Amino acid sequence: MCSIFGMFDLQPGDDLAALRQQALELSQRQRHRGPDWSGVFVDAGVILVHERLAIVDPASGAQPLRSRHGELALGVNGEIYNHRELRATSAYDFTTGSDCEVINALYHEQSPPVEWVGRLNGIFAFALWDSEKARYVIARDPIGVCPLYWGHDSVGRLCVASEMKALVGLCNDVAPFPPGHVYESGDGELRRYYQKDWRSYAQTQGHDVAPGELREAFEQAVHRQLMTDVPYGVLLSGGLDSSLVAACAARFARRRVEDNDQAEAWWPRLHSFAIGLEGSPDLAAAQVAADALGTVHHGFVYNFWEGLDALPEVIRHIETYDVTTIRASTPMYLLARRIKAMGVKMVLSGEGSDEIFGGYLYFHKAPSAEAFHEETVRKLDALHSYDCLRANKSMMAWGVEARVPFLDLEFLDVAMGMDARHKMAGQGRIEKAVLREAFQGALPDEILWRQKEQFSDGVGYGWIDGLKAHAEQAVSDREFAAAATRYPHNTPATKEAYLYRRIFEKFYPGQACAETVPGGKSIACSSPAALAWDPTFAAAADPSGRAVRGVHQQALA
Repeated sequence: MCSIFGMFDLQPGDDLAALRQQALELSQRQRHRGPDWSGVFVDAGVILVHERLAIVDPASGAQPLRSRHGELALGVNGEIYNHRELRATSAYDFTTGSDCEVINALYHEQSPPVEWVGRLNGIFAFALWDSEKARYVIARDPIGVCPLYWGHDSVGRLCVASEMKALVGLCNDVAPFPPGHVYESGDGELRRYYQKDWRSYAQTQGHDVAPGELREAFEQAVHRQLMTDVPYGVLLSGGLDSSLVAACAARFARRRVEDNDQAEAWWPRLHSFAIGLEGSPDLAAAQVAADALGTVHHGFVYNFWEGLDALPEVIRHIETYDVTTIRASTPMYLLARRIKAMGVKMVLSGEGSDEIFGGYLYFHKAPSAEAFHEETVRKLDALHSYDCLRANKSMMAWGVEARVPFLDLEFLDVAMGMDARHKMAGQGRIEKAVLREAFQGALPDEILWRQKEQFSDGVGYGWIDGLKAHAEQAVSDREFAAAATRYPHNTPATKEAYLYRRIFEKFYPGQACAETVPGGKSIACSSPAALAWDPTFAAAADPSGRAVRGVHQQALA
């Protein structure tokens, strides 16, 4: 995974040398995402800058990727997991072993991008320039695992960047590029290319998925995402999702899993990583899972003050003021630094499972299968602003790529195509029971049947409690009373939220930056719509899972 910066719609009178220097300086703001190499492409209508984190084909996959005769230039942040299959059916003259070069190949086939971008199974954000047609294409993966922002500079040039920090001060209209969409400069249209039947509950009703089918689909997703030429590991919190990822990865860890290549790997043992406060629930559970799976486990302890000291840098990197995202991003950011120090460049993570299977504890109160399903779709649609943003930016702050097998597009079709009545929790049935049942025997029962614990809770309940107490001291009553005047958009509802917003504003001033962060009340990571499921939710609304009384075993009083 890497970073891209693009400046388009340059005019004949523009000073290319000055704009090239400006583009380089702006791209440097996100070089933490790609510390291995920098590449620049300049043409009459475009400047592309790429900061590379070399994961696949580190020897020859430098970007921007050029076609054989130089007419195409491509900058990509991401991984294309089905690149071998796409290569096998293409007549394109490839110049590298990069998985991303298949994007040039698909474009070369001349079909509209809205048709071929959907053939990519991967995580990506890319900008492609065609010098012969003086046209460009910009696209982002269906779920938004890879971040991408866009906006216009003072003279109307369109600019794109992997992180918002590269556009601050340049574009007053900066905004997230929407996931699952493609933009074509030829007609100036932004089009959705990813639209699935399973978004409608009626299309899934009555559809069963056998436990063996579900398990096989997820194992294959993990298998695909082990595509790498560098040392890798797994994030292992000891919760169900990360433990299942680790269990599947452990099956393939001793040999490389790329098709037609069964040579012994450089890194024959799977390493796993966890973090928490002293005595945290996650550290204890992660060790149990690691012992059972035989991973080389590293459980790191941080203290409250180390987390608090990191807050400004965390907010600068993750580019949000959302409370639950910041709570969870801080320990993840600290963990990424440890992982980087150990020479690991890629990790597998468990994000996405709770959105797909209704794993958050408030799902126990879903009134019907249809309501349950509709909420999972809402959660997937918003994932790019929350857990995907957290996992990607917290890890990439230190040049570590996080991959998310639960959001593999082939697996997503299987899991989201299932009738939600099989996923429902409550009345004695634990959340994500259908997933747990599919993996019976793969993990110790105390891990397989462990109650959902949100990451920001699982690192230690003292983390969130300490943040709230600190905010009470750091934000005066007078400041908080004027919150609506200072922040009319997404007005902070608590002193903790006010503190984060104040820090965010230092790095990302202006209305446009503030509007990149969604708002609304939430309980245990719910969408605002789900607050209607239980009359007690509105009064108890807090993004912590402990806010769901009668469900969480250590619920807040």
